[in-house]
Amino acid sequence: MRNYFLNISLLVMALTSVSAQAEVVSKEAIPRPIMDQFYKKHPNAVEISAAKKIHFKQELFEIIFKEEKDKEKLIELYRPNGRFFVNVSNVHGSNMMPAVASDNLKAMFDTYTVKDSVLVVNPNGVGEEYELLVNAGGTDWSVVIDRAGAISQKERN
Repeated sequence: MRNYFLNISLLVMALTSVSAQAEVVSKEAIPRPIMDQFYKKHPNAVEISAAKKIHFKQELFEIIFKEEKDKEKLIELYRPNGRFFVNVSNVHGSNMMPAVASDNLKAMFDTYTVKDSVLVVNPNGVGEEYELLVNAGGTDWSVVIDRAGAISQKERN
């Protein structure tokens, strides 16, 4: 019986400890269907970079770019088959997130600073996620917070 509770406890800890490494992708490694669609929308894009991300339980490619050299960076998400998923919006400050998100961040990181935050709205229905770049103890983390304020992903940058 004790082993049963130990195994269940370990399973729960493994499932709730969502920590992975974000996979940065070189421009050449971005799938051709994505780049074809991307260049149709943004023929003059510069400073293009990409990473594999998971939002709303879907594997996506995050494309970061500028329309012109001195403009602000833009972020778009694409499905691996090349279909556009959604534009990502920059969010200044964490006041748009659910109040419980702050408590969850404090529970995960004793002291932290939010360096950057973006909002990803689900184009397929209800839902939104906040992706934060958090510095805690000198280490940068990419943290995804769901609509309820729960931390759904935590990746070391």
